[in-house]
Amino acid sequence: MVTVALVRYPSPLLAEGLVTHIERQPVDIDLATRQWHEYVSALKSVGWIIREVPPLESAPDSVFIEDTVVMYGDLAIITRPGSDVRKPETDAVEHVVREMGCRVERIVAPGTLDGGDVLKVSGAANGESAGDIIYVGLGGRTSQHGIEQFARLVEPLGATVVVVPVSKVLHLKSAVTALPDGTVIGWDAAVDDASLFSKYRSMPEESGAHVVVIDQNTLLMAADAPRSAELLRSLGYRVICVDISEYEKLEGCVTCLSVRMRQR
Repeated sequence: MVTVALVRYPSPLLAEGLVTHIERQPVDIDLATRQWHEYVSALKSVGWIIREVPPLESAPDSVFIEDTVVMYGDLAIITRPGSDVRKPETDAVEHVVREMGCRVERIVAPGTLDGGDVLKVSGAANGESAGDIIYVGLGGRTSQHGIEQFARLVEPLGATVVVVPVSKVLHLKSAVTALPDGTVIGWDAAVDDASLFSKYRSMPEESGAHVVVIDQNTLLMAADAPRSAELLRSLGYRVICVDISEYEKLEGCVTCLSVRMRQR
């Protein structure tokens, strides 16, 4: 299996990025750029191929590329971001995934969908007989109409879409992500209804709820959640930590900075 990560170099306007659920803090652009390079290097170090989408300097949030496209097998679903100022970010991403040979569909008006609201969990990991569970956050950036469009695209491919309310944080994956074994991990204060997840584990730190699955044994997470990292190591995972403090000031987390593609 070939593993590819789509990334996008941060805009010089990064400090002007949207903030909705936290107070705005000054962002150090130089430090943010170094952190971006370290994040990309961490993915390279575990064998991921990096594909850079051309930067969009006029779009402060464009580094958060996860919100622009959702991958499901060879299908690339180009989103329609919930914030109007982010809608131009999708064009170059669509061009790149088409170049890579992906099938492409789009979320269209009036629906909105941010990729940060989409959490895929494999059916096998959940002990299901077939198909994947895809949790989709319904909240400020993703609408019911967008979720319905998304479901019409993925459910014929064997997925089951579960709608999850999101009111306390920006995106669903600001509250929860999932381990390779299908366990959804979350920061309780950010989770609206943990009972919607078939397997759920509470994490001791907010950033501890955010992991990128590198492979069945390896996780990438933020460096500011040492207790969570230790807990995950006690479960048998190798944990790679990266500092993304400047992106956390803009409600970002480790999942936001890449789109992971697994191609056979």
